[in-house]
Amino acid sequence: MNGGQIIAKVLQNHGVKFLFTLCGGHISPIFVGAEQLGIRVIDTRHEVNAVFAADAVSRLSGVPGVAAVTAGPGVTNTITAIKNAALAQSPLILLGGTAATILKGRGSLQDIDQISILKSVCKQCISIHKVKEIVPAIEQAFRLAQSGVPGPVFVECPIDILYDEELVRNWYGAKSNETPPKNLRERALRWYINFHANRLFAGKETVKFNSPPIKPEITATNPNDIAAAERLLKKSKKPLLITGSGAMMQPQKSQELADSVKKLGIPVYLSGMARGLLGKEDSLQMRHKRKEAIKAADLIILAGVPNDFRLDYGNHIGGRTFISINRSKEDLYKNKKPTLAIEADPAETLISLASKYTAEHTSWIDELRQLNQKRDDEIISQANETLNGGINPLALFHNLDDTLGDNTIFVADGGDFVGTAAYTLRPRAPLSWLDPGVFGTLGVGAGFALGAKLVFPEKDVWIIYGDGSAGFSLMEYDTFARHNLPVVSVIGNDACWGQIARDQVEFLKSDCAMNLAHSHYELIAKAFGGDGMRVHNMEEWRDAVSKAKENISDGKPYIINSILGKSDFRKGSISV
Repeated sequence: MNGGQIIAKVLQNHGVKFLFTLCGGHISPIFVGAEQLGIRVIDTRHEVNAVFAADAVSRLSGVPGVAAVTAGPGVTNTITAIKNAALAQSPLILLGGTAATILKGRGSLQDIDQISILKSVCKQCISIHKVKEIVPAIEQAFRLAQSGVPGPVFVECPIDILYDEELVRNWYGAKSNETPPKNLRERALRWYINFHANRLFAGKETVKFNSPPIKPEITATNPNDIAAAERLLKKSKKPLLITGSGAMMQPQKSQELADSVKKLGIPVYLSGMARGLLGKEDSLQMRHKRKEAIKAADLIILAGVPNDFRLDYGNHIGGRTFISINRSKEDLYKNKKPTLAIEADPAETLISLASKYTAEHTSWIDELRQLNQKRDDEIISQANETLNGGINPLALFHNLDDTLGDNTIFVADGGDFVGTAAYTLRPRAPLSWLDPGVFGTLGVGAGFALGAKLVFPEKDVWIIYGDGSAGFSLMEYDTFARHNLPVVSVIGNDACWGQIARDQVEFLKSDCAMNLAHSHYELIAKAFGGDGMRVHNMEEWRDAVSKAKENISDGKPYIINSILGKSDFRKGSISV
């Protein structure tokens, strides 16, 4: 077995079903070896999307996603996606090619100090130097990526540990002894090359693959913390639960978590990956007026949610009693010291708490639902307004929400258009909403959709794109088509970077760098064997949604290019 096949075997042993890549000579043995073992190899059009796809697989399956990219620019192209995964606390493994061990630092093609670059964005970086180090290095990567606070791990794989020994020795010139060395210098060089090759491949026959899949090390919830939380809840008349992505690190337990949240009987706001946890509609779930609800509550529980900009750095909570549950000690105490800090997995903690505590808060829930209904009525009223120049985005999303089935996954990639979607679209089930997370990264759409469709092939995957964010990854429609993945994109086309323009135009009186065009994005899908439609009104919109569903049935990707009218719905919504 060559090094690439060894890596592929370790991936298979750890339950990896998909390998995302963009080809490169440095790493070819890895994805060829993976294909030989039945791991599905998905080749993307940009390395960043390979990592976004691996991230989505991690979030949805509980098995770390894996991407393999070539040396130098292949590795550096992944930086944004790797940092996005790190901030979202998503475990994944990036396999990066690099120069031959014997040529490091000598000006080889694409040879740069990758470890120094990746250290700033990864949980850990590992460099392999010998073939016999491959198995322990990859196993360590799986352990590190999943344990404690999850995150990405980079494994640097030199080209000469990946290819067949005979071929590598030929590259080195270490195999042939047909011509004797001409002088002492040549003799010393040949000795060194042979010595290096022997050391590189020494012990490769002893490689074993009998280790079981790595089980992540997760800090158990202290029973004393559960008892303390129970005491606080029993004293509370108006408790409020805010649950975020940090509670979804064990996707295989998402339904158990949902059942536990319902059993607790506490009104809840869901954000990030937790959207959809309680289904499309549940009496406990609140969608609007979170700030007002926090002010009215007498106890707040943050489950996998730090006091960052989304809670105004803790100012929303103020001096109120609150419990924070987080795997990350840093996030646990970010900007504000909790009344009760529980450093543990939020899902495990809520499940344990639900086994000890349950209550009814009927009047409190009714109070919050009245607040929510009032906001819903306002949104419906605004959705009925006619806008100049195109479709009202609120009307578009209300129709989409009513039209799509319960087997839908939404991928959110944008600013203003996605922000509008968050007010109106109701994710159908646990693990049915994907957004970048705290990094606010534009460009996750195609990669996330790619991973989601592979993990859940029976579900319909719809990307919600702003016309700005769509520009980062629409070339992946080629990937969707080649790999028979019928993904649908809804592009909100207002010919503008709307999220930024709202404040820039008002504060700076300039639209510099804000304007785009009403481009024919739907033609991109057609260029790669899919289909699409440009729509200007709700009648055309409804027709396009119907055709998108037909294309899904036919296995073809689709784009709905929705020309939007100018709306003030989210005026003043910028976050910093």
